[in-house]
Amino acid sequence: MDCVVLLSGGLDSFTAAAMARAKGFRLNALTIRYGQRHAAELDAARRVARVLEVERHVELDVNLSAFGGSSLTSDALVPKDRPIDAADIPSTYVPARNTVFLALALGWAEVLQARDIFIGVNALDYSGYPDCRPEFIAAFERLAALATADGVRGGHFRIHAPLQMMTKADIIRQGLALGLDYSITHSCYDPEVDGRPCGRCDSCTLRAAGFAQVGIADPVIHR
Repeated sequence: MDCVVLLSGGLDSFTAAAMARAKGFRLNALTIRYGQRHAAELDAARRVARVLEVERHVELDVNLSAFGGSSLTSDALVPKDRPIDAADIPSTYVPARNTVFLALALGWAEVLQARDIFIGVNALDYSGYPDCRPEFIAAFERLAALATADGVRGGHFRIHAPLQMMTKADIIRQGLALGLDYSITHSCYDPEVDGRPCGRCDSCTLRAAGFAQVGIADPVIHR
């Protein structure tokens, strides 16, 4: 049974894809080069795809940096050393990114005659992005039924967000139970020139807190 997984190379998308595989799905991975400020996560996505032995890995160019509006797609400063408040949407929010990504995944799923799409969004330990919320995922699933030929014919697409209500620590525990090697992932928004994580952006902060709660060292930091 085929599914499409959105694969960024981060800890969350790796875990969500591994959970899909554990359920017996055959993985078709979609990675988007959206004009992000570094290539480290793309390299990580390739490593993750190899480890997961995906059926097919498509890397698609959709240059959202042409629009701007985010510190992830421009030279604007990435917020660091800040208290994370999910009610405050940070400059690292990329306008409509998950809507665009899911639309592309939906198009490929329809071609594959797959009915399941996996995305590693999280609405507990996260930076406050509106397109990570359960309401958004539920609304997109309804949209999929209206926007596709298969949906009109009675087909039902399901958008799986298995990490949505898990803490970062719970996500890490789930991945470790599945035997995942998180040293191959990349989460940092603003890595050093040599690819090392900055340790100070929201993503690094959330990741560090998750590993601390689990009580183990982050293998990316200590490799």
